[in-house]
Amino acid sequence: MKESSNPLATLRRRVAGIAGMEHTLQSQRFATGHGALDIALGGGLALGRLHELFAYECDNAASASGFATMLALRARHDGASTLWLRTDEAERRCGRLFAPGLVELGGNPDAFLFALAPDVCALLRGAADAARCAGLGAVIVECWGKSPALELTASRRLALAAEQSGVTVIMLRIDATPVPSAADTRWAVSAAQSVALEANAPGPALFEIELLRRRSGPSGMRWRVEWDRDKCVFREPALSGAVVPLSSHGSVEAPSAPELRHIA
Repeated sequence: MKESSNPLATLRRRVAGIAGMEHTLQSQRFATGHGALDIALGGGLALGRLHELFAYECDNAASASGFATMLALRARHDGASTLWLRTDEAERRCGRLFAPGLVELGGNPDAFLFALAPDVCALLRGAADAARCAGLGAVIVECWGKSPALELTASRRLALAAEQSGVTVIMLRIDATPVPSAADTRWAVSAAQSVALEANAPGPALFEIELLRRRSGPSGMRWRVEWDRDKCVFREPALSGAVVPLSSHGSVEAPSAPELRHIA
């Protein structure tokens, strides 16, 4: 009787350990800095999870890219690099990523690595491998259009890899509409008009964001958030403005940008 009970006790301990690890991972979050948003999310976005950002129109590509960069800056731990994976099509449409744009957002270009994939299938394979690298702070995966290869099974692979390593994966979808996925949260991102500074200088980046889906909690909520580049946090905007395309000044993307550290 004693011999038969030992394997059962061992199994129970293993199950309890797995449950405890899952609970710990779920409790780890990174705050955005925006009070109302963090409260609604239970303290912020979950680390080690897959999060989707959608820009329904190409005009909002720069805004969604900027927002993805800001989330990555919030998610990564000190000293860790952010890997940005994108397709050749994204490179053709937007040009190379712009180092001064990263600086304008409060980021350090030396803390970013960039890699190109010839197609979406190669992009997803690379993203799954990268998401397993626990040394990375965050992974941004950028693709354009419908991308049929990015289906539920592919997103589950990404989500599982992120959960196992603790690396936050941000899927950036441009000119696309949502499809079923394993993402922890899904967002629609667009630009809002910022308040000009003295001498009519461009104000801080301002976004309209909508929580389209959340695996554990309510969705359908909207916020306007402003980015504080000095503190690298989101905050409540000082004034509201109409929704307009984000100007190219300070954008992460620019058509004639110098090359950063690309990985062939």
